[in-house]
Formats: sequence, structure tokens, C-alpha cells
Amino acid sequence: MSAGITVSSVSKLFGGIRAVNNCSLEVEAGSVTGLIGPNGAGKTTLFNMVAGAFAPTSGQIFFDGEDITGLPSNVLFGKGLLRTFQIAHEFSNMTAFENLMMVPGDQPGENIITACFRPSLVRDRETEIKARANEVIDFLSIAHIKNELAGNLSGGQKKLLELGRTMMVDAKTVLLDEVAAGVNRTLLQNLTDNIQRMNRELGYTFFVIEHDMDMIAKLCDPVIVMAQGTVMTTGHIDEIRANPKVIEAYFGSPPKQGAA
Repeated sequence: MSAGITVSSVSKLFGGIRAVNNCSLEVEAGSVTGLIGPNGAGKTTLFNMVAGAFAPTSGQIFFDGEDITGLPSNVLFGKGLLRTFQIAHEFSNMTAFENLMMVPGDQPGENIITACFRPSLVRDRETEIKARANEVIDFLSIAHIKNELAGNLSGGQKKLLELGRTMMVDAKTVLLDEVAAGVNRTLLQNLTDNIQRMNRELGYTFFVIEHDMDMIAKLCDPVIVMAQGTVMTTGHIDEIRANPKVIEAYFGSPPKQGAA
């Protein structure tokens, strides 16, 4: 089920600005790989290229060994590469359960001819999707918000719902964009636990942009550090935290010995 990502010598230019510069990295199948770096490092631009929001200026991106460079997000969705967003994108006037049911594509009820002349096919598919949605709700322990309008959910509950939406299809790899943003510590622990369970029990690969270093430390191995549009280093979080170049990239040049 898992699938890895290979980014090979990818660059992205916006006018005269080189947001990503000859960047190469690997996300191994079955891993939870973190992506960190100071503001302006190119992390979100790289994520957007991998997720199909726009094509790289140069270089190639591979998913599960297939060249997906420049493919749009809807095509990548069908291949099992999904993403979540820093600000959750829910259908606010639908319940959490209805949000889950909206995810699977090619539902026969969307075709007016099928709906009119093959109602049993529509009913059978709807029954399958309802069963899957209930399985997802049980897995994530969110039965208490099942019938709540998604627009009324807290930030953390919306992030849990986004995780659930990735489980409604045959996802192989999920890109998580700052999942901790706007989430209280209790729900953040719940999110982290569920990501680990999805990785361990269901075989999901995760590629995670995150500024919360405690979450990165608990969740991700390896951790990739970007700076100035390219990869600076990759390793375990303990190695990353002790790396002088990483410290300098985040905080600027360290004070000289003996300086006041």
C-alpha cells in the first residue's frame, strides 16, 4: 500500500525569484518523514509541486517509481497521493459524516442516467461508502462529532476530519501541511497518535511540514532540513538539533567565543 516519493534536482522560479533551487530528497515508503526549515526555505513551494498544485521549472518528481512531474492534484488523488492543508478545507454546511462520504470519486449517484435507471447500483455504492465512513469514524474515535456541522468543529477536530478524509480512498501517501497549526495540545496528541496508528497499522506513508519541533521529534524519522530552496541536511531529530549549520539557519550566526 505504501509508496515513496523521489524529488530529483527540482527547481521552481517565480519571475526572477528561485523559490526552490536544485532540490533532491527521498521520502521512503512506509516512513513518516519530516520537512523543516526557516521561513522562506521553500518548503511549501516544494510541497505544492509534489502535490500537483503547479509544475516545477526543472527537475523531476517520482511517486511509487512513476514520473508524476507536473501532473495535477486530481490525477495524483487517483494514484493515492493526497494532501491536507494548514487551514482545513471542509464542507462547512455538511456534517462530519457527510464530509467523509463526499470523498470517494466516481460515485454512480452523480450520474443522472445511472441514478434514474440503476437505483440499486447507487444504493449499493452508498451503503459501501457509509460503512467505510463509519469505520473511519471508529478508527479515529470521532463518533461524538459525527453529526456535527463541520463548520462548527474546532481547529483540531477539523484536522482529524481531514485525516479521516484521506482514509476514505486508497491513499498510499499523505502530505501533511502544518497539522499542528491552531490545534490545542490535547487534540494535537490525539492527532499525533492517529497519524502513528495510520502509519503503523494501515501502512500509510506521511510527508510532514511542521514548525512544532516536539511533534516532529515524536512523529518523524528521518527529518529533512531545507534552507535557501534546497536540502541542507537529513537525519534523526537529535542530530538535526545538534547541527551547527541548522542552528545558524534558524537563528543566524552564533555569537563568537568570548563575545559580550
